[in-house]
Amino acid sequence: MRTALITGASRGIGRAIAERLAERRYGLTIAARSGPELEKLAEELLSHGAPAVRHVAVDMADRAAVPELVRVHDESFGSMSALVLNAGVGTAGPIASFAVHRLDKTLEVNCTSAVMVLQQSIPLLRRGARADPARGARVIALASITGAYAERGLGVYGASKAALLNLVETLNVEESPHGVTATALAPGYVDTDMTAWVADRVSPDSMIPVSDITQVVDMLLCLSPRTVINRIVLSRSGSSGYSA
Repeated sequence: MRTALITGASRGIGRAIAERLAERRYGLTIAARSGPELEKLAEELLSHGAPAVRHVAVDMADRAAVPELVRVHDESFGSMSALVLNAGVGTAGPIASFAVHRLDKTLEVNCTSAVMVLQQSIPLLRRGARADPARGARVIALASITGAYAERGLGVYGASKAALLNLVETLNVEESPHGVTATALAPGYVDTDMTAWVADRVSPDSMIPVSDITQVVDMLLCLSPRTVINRIVLSRSGSSGYSA
């Protein structure tokens, strides 16, 4: 059985990926802050075809709590075929006046927690790659187009996502010989509740559909470990191609 751990799984992109992998009969560990939401989602994922679902309520800004997430997956499944690093917080504001406490939270959730989960997961990913050498194991990190291209007012958020892009590239250098590969997805605005704050400027009808993100994830998880794709930038039609 192939298995996956998904952070930020209770809504938006993370939820859509969890539903797709349940249909593909992955054993799943899902994580988010809300326990009741996760319990309900776990039941739905089982009905979608997942053979087993574990759920862990965790605040990704709490460093002491993050290792528990991987421990639960290890005890339940023993290996990991896919790690989806989707947990994140959005933030905006000019660099000149950006509050330090917001900086800390943004980096903690968008970058530090990803590094911590990845560190804990590498032995399980290597195990998953050995168990399925035709497909190996893959890490998928949800970054942002603002991590690839600078955008006014999104400097701190973009910096946290740029860190993910570099983390993924370095992971490929270090772990692809073990059958563990990684890809960062860097989309423009995706039509989820997290982009509601900008709906007065960018129509949801012009945003990237969540279903397009899950299609890309599907494709990546079907590749052999001999192919490395460091990043995929997804821009909105009608945009410059270099902005969210």
